[in-house]
Amino acid sequence: MNDLQKIENLFQEGLTYFKSGEYFEAHESWEELWSDFYLKDRRFVQGLIQLSVSFVHLENNNLNGAKSLLNKCREKFIEFDGLQRDIDVKKLLKEINKVSDAYQRLTSSADFNWDLVPKL
Repeated sequence: MNDLQKIENLFQEGLTYFKSGEYFEAHESWEELWSDFYLKDRRFVQGLIQLSVSFVHLENNNLNGAKSLLNKCREKFIEFDGLQRDIDVKKLLKEINKVSDAYQRLTSSADFNWDLVPKL
């Protein structure tokens, strides 16, 4: 398998994990992609890693960590527009803002509406 195939496989693997709610595994795939290859859109991939870890923190009842990582990923995604790796960045940012609003209202991570997770 050449590097381009490996890059695409790791990205798609992370996407599949994320879509199935396996946020830690998504983070692992994307982190391997981010750390092993120098990508033009490396900050976008880093944003995906941070988005995933935000939900890992939420699953572990670490609301402060979830909020922090969500803010960090938003900072990365703002640098992009249009479609990035077939993800509509403008739509993604709107969905992240909805998650952020929900995070602000939470007193317990158990009350989070998981339907708000962005659809990548």
